[in-house]
Amino acid sequence: MNIMIAYDGSRNAKLALAQTITMFGRLQPTIHLVAVAENPRDITSANEDLFQEEVAEMKGHLKEALEFCEAENIKVESQILEGDPRKMLLRAAEKMSPDMLIIARHSNQPDGGFIARSLTYFVDELDYMTFGSVSSFLARRAECPVLILPSP
Repeated sequence: MNIMIAYDGSRNAKLALAQTITMFGRLQPTIHLVAVAENPRDITSANEDLFQEEVAEMKGHLKEALEFCEAENIKVESQILEGDPRKMLLRAAEKMSPDMLIIARHSNQPDGGFIARSLTYFVDELDYMTFGSVSSFLARRAECPVLILPSP
């Protein structure tokens, strides 16, 4: 079984990796961790420096994730792509043809009750209609099963 995980080193991505191993570890999958560093929109030395910092940070996150998988006796591979995360993850999934694509849904707000959930739902729908989040983009376009793990 080949599982691709969109991995950015965030708390939610780490939880998604751990949940993936818990759910599918007995099947002895090969996990493909794919990280994406966004290119700066304008080319200045300051933006290039920030981009290089992001790439270095991603490499650190991936190294940590690789060590975690190896400690769990899980076959793992990783790669860093550059560009728009939605498009690059979709291309990676098309090229790799995984049995499943797993992505963690990000949430910047804690659950604050009915009104907060209603407002969040409205903002999420507006986001989905206009440009879409990474998870909704991949869920609509990926040709493999997509598992979106909620953020706690």
